[in-house]
Amino acid sequence: MNPASIPRLAPGMRLREDKARGQWVVLGPERMFVPDAVALEVLRLLDGARSIDAMADDLAALYDAPRTEILADVLALLEDLHARGVVLA
Repeated sequence: MNPASIPRLAPGMRLREDKARGQWVVLGPERMFVPDAVALEVLRLLDGARSIDAMADDLAALYDAPRTEILADVLALLEDLHARGVVLA
């Protein structure tokens, strides 16, 4: 993955709100996990059209944080999710 990559959830993976438990979950074939607050913000931006660069721009503006740090964190998170088969680029 690189900043120009356009990530998306892998086939069969879905981000859903579990209203009964009051939390968001990522569902996939034979697996489920609860993303933390940071991961949830990134996952919400996965629309299959937005690049990682654009996601970093949006998050840096939203949180008034240094873009370089945001980009590094987003890349690390997405690379981990890619290795687990949750995200494609």
